[in-house]
Amino acid sequence: MKVVVLGLSITSSWGNGHATNYRGLVRELAARGNDVLFCERDAPWYENTRDLRELRGARLSLYGSLDELTHVAGEQIAEADLVIVGSHIPEGIAVAEYVLTTSEGRTAFYDMEAPETLANLASGDIDYLTPALIPRFDLYLSSGGGPSLTAIEEYGARRVVPFYSLVDPRGYVAVASRPCWDLGYLGRYSADRQSGLESLMLSPARALRARRFVVAGPQFPETIDWPANVARIQHVAPGRHPVFYGAQRFTLNLTRAAMREAGWSPSVRLFEAAACGTAIISDYWPGLDDFFTPDKEILIARSADDVLRALIETGIETRLALAARARQRVLREHTAARRIDLLERELHELTPMGAPPGQTSLA
Repeated sequence: MKVVVLGLSITSSWGNGHATNYRGLVRELAARGNDVLFCERDAPWYENTRDLRELRGARLSLYGSLDELTHVAGEQIAEADLVIVGSHIPEGIAVAEYVLTTSEGRTAFYDMEAPETLANLASGDIDYLTPALIPRFDLYLSSGGGPSLTAIEEYGARRVVPFYSLVDPRGYVAVASRPCWDLGYLGRYSADRQSGLESLMLSPARALRARRFVVAGPQFPETIDWPANVARIQHVAPGRHPVFYGAQRFTLNLTRAAMREAGWSPSVRLFEAAACGTAIISDYWPGLDDFFTPDKEILIARSADDVLRALIETGIETRLALAARARQRVLREHTAARRIDLLERELHELTPMGAPPGQTSLA
């Protein structure tokens, strides 16, 4: 197929999890012989923080405006078998309108933060999607499952697909090393995650002064009172994630409020940590046990006491067994290859444009 993807960013992983998802998907699409073009708005923030300049097996097009997009990629968008429009892109509504009126092939909306999108649609505070656009896409790829799928269907979506975050096992591997931190966290600052970080990371760190902790990610306010035994790292590039995770006995997974309340919304960091063979302590949200079995593949923490118990009482054999089972699970169910398998099945099940019901085709 000829595939065009328009996403927030694939060139910069600084402060967003979209990049690693897109990198895995594009790499897998290209590996299967598809002709893939990724279009990214050339925003100053990402221009200054790029950690990828070239797509292996695919093409990259940076554009500065909608007019420039139509000039540099208009022909490819029109002729593509599939055009995927991602959430959160600048001028997203105008871009989606352009794609839907220009593309002669299939179209999909890829919502990487579906519960947040639904909340914003309800409040009207959204600049990358409108209710009227949703029924016009052939597929709605939703990062959230459960009730989010029903809510999207109520907007008139033609076909809603639970399309969760993923990991590319070619970039996320278990690195054997001696852990130097007892508990770590990787993620940019988010106000609605900060109470979880305070409760499940900083409070245990203050209680266990002899243990070592680490928080990696940008945009944290200078006003945060970091305990002396909590190391701070501004950014860890994706290529260094396996080493970073491998240096932790446990890693902490924290979920955005909208995703936590809606449930069935695993973060990309959750799958990446599992693929790297690091034991995970996670906050709880509905549907979590559909992705990992608690106490067998992952530990759940609802309070600082739960974290303290895990750090103090979990022996090395138990910890490594937890990590190994989680890794097996994610490599079996949540890789880029599994997501592209799903996308291909969904495309095959679509009725060909202009054909009688019952026929299927990729185009």
